[in-house]
Parts: sequence; structure tokens; C-alpha cells
Amino acid sequence: MHPRTASPRDESFSAAEERQRNAAREAIGALLRRFGPLLGLILMSAALSVLSPYFLTFDNLINVFRQSAVNALLALGQLIVIITAGIDLSIGSILGLTSVLAAMMLKSGLAPELVIIASIGVGTGLGLTNGLLLTKLRLPHPFIPTLGMMNVARGLALVISGGFPISELPGRFRFWGAGTIAFIPTPVVVVLIVYGLFHLFLSRTTIGRDIYAIGGNPQAARLSGIPVDRRLTLVYALSGALAAVGAIVLTGRMNSGFPLAGVGAELDAIAAVIIGGASFFGGVGTVWGTLIGALIMGVLRNGLNLLNVSAYWQTVVIGVVIVVAVWIDVLRQRAMEKRKLHSV
Repeated sequence: MHPRTASPRDESFSAAEERQRNAAREAIGALLRRFGPLLGLILMSAALSVLSPYFLTFDNLINVFRQSAVNALLALGQLIVIITAGIDLSIGSILGLTSVLAAMMLKSGLAPELVIIASIGVGTGLGLTNGLLLTKLRLPHPFIPTLGMMNVARGLALVISGGFPISELPGRFRFWGAGTIAFIPTPVVVVLIVYGLFHLFLSRTTIGRDIYAIGGNPQAARLSGIPVDRRLTLVYALSGALAAVGAIVLTGRMNSGFPLAGVGAELDAIAAVIIGGASFFGGVGTVWGTLIGALIMGVLRNGLNLLNVSAYWQTVVIGVVIVVAVWIDVLRQRAMEKRKLHSV
């Protein structure tokens, strides 16, 4: 008895089933990419509210928002860099140097408004230097100039301050880190305004679309007439400016300028960006996803504190989270490449 061979009708039916399964998988994948970080934040918050009776209190949630603000600002700068398939290792050191300089300017009697403008100018200048080193010297990877700037900025912060915090700042500056606007903490208002502006910048402007195009395929971006070097320089300048805004918020909250402020902050920022759905491979990432990623990092740290987990173990947990986030990104990238191959 001969085995039954598949008829053309059976093959067509199987192909249609396979297409439906692929479409369903892609739809689920798209939903997870879009809402996965938010779902993770909700699940983590629900678990912590069960494990600790203090987590879901008003004061603690306000504390989480305040403490997440600096990381959120740094993560936003890291996001636009990572969208171009780059990385900025210097943002934590730029934050430390800017914090020290802002404190010294305040101690010298300069008005807080002028200090804010000067601080953002310093951060922008340092970021601009990163961009120019990368594009003008044709360095092979942004890791090199930003690593150099990380050491230069941290060293300058220690030299200028003598290694000591600069405290007892004028009270008016505290508003930017510890004040409120209509009962909402000022850092939260600052984050929402900055994030709203960058959402419009990345989604509604030609430069924003250019940044995504550079991350997707830099050679194709050059061939299509996009000024890649100028866009990259701008991206690193903006990253430095956002680190300076983070320094203003942190200095206001702590009422001091710390030369060691922001040590390791670049890792938290990278983790927030990747957890928020951006890809290390460039071309993918959203502003609001990054904000959710920053909140996840803030909730995680706060929860570990409430559960009396030691600072050493917290470092271990954060390290594991970073590795897992990057691993998920790698899996996601492989799945995208597989879908592209199947579609050819």
C-alpha cells in the first residue's frame, strides 16, 4: 500500500496555516515589545506591595519618583545615543563634574538661573567634545572617546573639589531637586517636560527620523544624503546636556555638589534603555519605553531597600538584570533577522 502524497490543496492549506501562525506570533511579539515593560513594572509593583506593607504608600511612591528622576534623564540621553547604535560611558562623570561646578558657582554668589544655564552649557560642551572626537578623528567606536571623557570628567571633578563634597548651597536652588509644583515633585515635572519635548523631537522632526535611520543602517543613511557626522555630534551633545540637567536635579535634591556623584550611573541608564525596549543594535527605541525602564530600575532598587537586601547584593541583582535585558535584546534581534530571511 503506497503512502498518501500531499495534494496541492493540502499544501496550500498548510501554507495558509503557517502564515496565520506567523502572523499571530508577530502580533504577540509586537504587543510584548510595546507593552511588555509596562506589564513588567505592574507585576513588579504588585509583588513588592505584597512583600512589603510600606511599598504602596504615598510617601514611598513619591520617593521612588524623585529618586528615579536623575536616572530617567541620563537614560534619555543614553537612548538617543543607543538608537544610533552607539554608547555613552561618560554621562555619570559629566553629571559629577557638572554637579561640582554648579555647587561652586552657587557658592560664589551666582544666581541659580545663571548656574542652570552655565551647567547645561558645560554638559553640552563635554558631550559635543565626545561627538567631535568620534566623527572628526574617525575613531572606530564611541566606546573610546566616551571612555576617555569618563576619566577626564571624573578626574577634573576630583581635582576641582579636592575630593570633598561642596555643601551649604543657597536654599533657592533646592527647588529643582526637592521642591514641588502643585504638590508634584519638581524633578517629576522636569522629567515629564523633557520627555515630552524629546518625544516630539524624535517622532515629529526630520532630525529625529535621521537618528533612527542612522541606527538602522548608517551606510544607507549616508547614501540617502543624511549628514551622519553632524547628527552623531548633535546626539552626543544632547546626551551631555541631559546629564547636566540630571546634575541640577541631583545637586538640588542633595543640596551639595558631589565629585563622585554618578559613579556607575551609566550602567543604570543603559539598563533602563534596554529594559524599555530599545535595541543595542540601533534603530529601535522609544522615549516612553525608556521612562518605564527607568521606573522599573527605581522600583527595583526601592523594593530591595524595603526588603533589607544589602547594597552588595543589590549590585549583584542589578548586574543580573542588565545581562538578562541585553540577552533578551539579542534574542529579539535574532528573531527579527530570521523573519527577514523568511520574508525574502
